[in-house]
Amino acid sequence: MLRAEALEALYPDLERHIVVTIMGAVAAELYTLGHRHNFFYLEHAMGLASSMGLGIAMVMPQHKVIVIDGDGSLLMNLGTLSTMARYKPGNLLHIVFDNESLLSVGGFPTATSTGTDLAGIAKASGVPNVLRADTIESLTTGVNDALASNTLTTIVSKVEAVGPKVFHMDLPLLENRFQFMRYLEALQKQKKH
Repeated sequence: MLRAEALEALYPDLERHIVVTIMGAVAAELYTLGHRHNFFYLEHAMGLASSMGLGIAMVMPQHKVIVIDGDGSLLMNLGTLSTMARYKPGNLLHIVFDNESLLSVGGFPTATSTGTDLAGIAKASGVPNVLRADTIESLTTGVNDALASNTLTTIVSKVEAVGPKVFHMDLPLLENRFQFMRYLEALQKQKKH
């Protein structure tokens, strides 16, 4: 499965929820589909998209939060799985695209290329709903079920180690930060009214 095709299939669902993603190939592919103010591309903090998503999910429990992660990023912060499992926010969906490489920084192999099982680690950490979804159909079904279930879910999807031809995004990352913050503030104001 190509991650770009998977993101394209998920894109209609993403516009209705808070989305936090890692930088690099994932961000460039998502940006190419069309940037929205509810998308936050986490810069200079590899491994922390899931931690940021967890924090947002906990303070905004009435809104669904989708974290789009990668294997290299998750491997840099494996403790996030046990922290997510400890708090179990039902509004958090953690999607991990596993291409067995650090594609965005040279393509070096990650531990998943030699057998590390991220879905197994998530399950052993206590994440209540862990799925493997290696086709676009199983991924979209898993995402829809997770969003409807109100259960903390991690979905691990093996994808090919293919990235975008260009990683450039015509969005200053500081502006992305401000757009995203204003989006979250507007959601909070809606809740109060």
